[in-house]
Amino acid sequence: MVEGGVPVDWGSVDERLIRRGELLLSLEFVDGYDGELRAMNLGKVGRPFVLTERYAEFLSVVRYLFGFPYRQLEGFTRALNRLVPKLPSADYSGLRRRILDLDLQLYESLRLSDEPVVVAVDSTGVRVHKAGGWVERRYGKKKRYVKIHLAVDVETKQALAMIVTTDGTHDSRVFPQLLRKTERRGKVSKVVMDGAYDSSEVYETLEQRGIEAVIKPRRNSRTDTPSEPRREAVSQYKRLGHERWAKLKGYRRRWSVETAYSTFKRTFGEFCMAKTMKNITKELATKAFIYNMLLNI
Repeated sequence: MVEGGVPVDWGSVDERLIRRGELLLSLEFVDGYDGELRAMNLGKVGRPFVLTERYAEFLSVVRYLFGFPYRQLEGFTRALNRLVPKLPSADYSGLRRRILDLDLQLYESLRLSDEPVVVAVDSTGVRVHKAGGWVERRYGKKKRYVKIHLAVDVETKQALAMIVTTDGTHDSRVFPQLLRKTERRGKVSKVVMDGAYDSSEVYETLEQRGIEAVIKPRRNSRTDTPSEPRREAVSQYKRLGHERWAKLKGYRRRWSVETAYSTFKRTFGEFCMAKTMKNITKELATKAFIYNMLLNI
């Protein structure tokens, strides 16, 4: 099979997927467990740590990949303790606190290069799994969800930056902040987006940074808009028609972000396990960290 003009090496694809399973039970951190624990407790006031950071990270991967509630995760640590006595079991409240205290930054699981990247940007909704149904039954309101805004490298499919907002936040309002976070990872040469980002502010932001904008104009976009870069883009789109414009500008690469969302939701589900916005944001950031980690095996 050929993808994008390049033959697909299905043997390497199969091996990468198999190695993901190995990663889930990778206990390499066990050998250095005692040393890491001593370093964490050096000079600590109060109750000493029992779980190391790397063990807490391992348990967070298990929780989010398999959708374990914290009490079920406590049972997992008990079983693991019987198999590997060096790894202590932990109560569910302590596990919750340690996992929510983790600061897994998205960039830590990225594989970056010095070359400028083409980025696809979009958003998707994620249901608030535990809180939403109760709100609907209690108050008769529609079920709420949160929005994930992602900037994805179209070549590697890595999530370069992510912002989590409530469902009433428009995509174009979040874009400047998302772009700033993306540029911390390296040079951006082009951004590909759908009509939700067709606004003068977005065009001006990209123009100021010297980044090529590939944005599908909305149906009601006018050629007399005050923004010059947007005016030129809309005129070109209307002159060429969608098919010719999409081929010329490489608009179909926007599907990279759709692929990323599809993989993300198939891996973690279409809901959040947390209830508060702070913890929902922390959960989704950890899931994005794991997504990149699995992608770069």
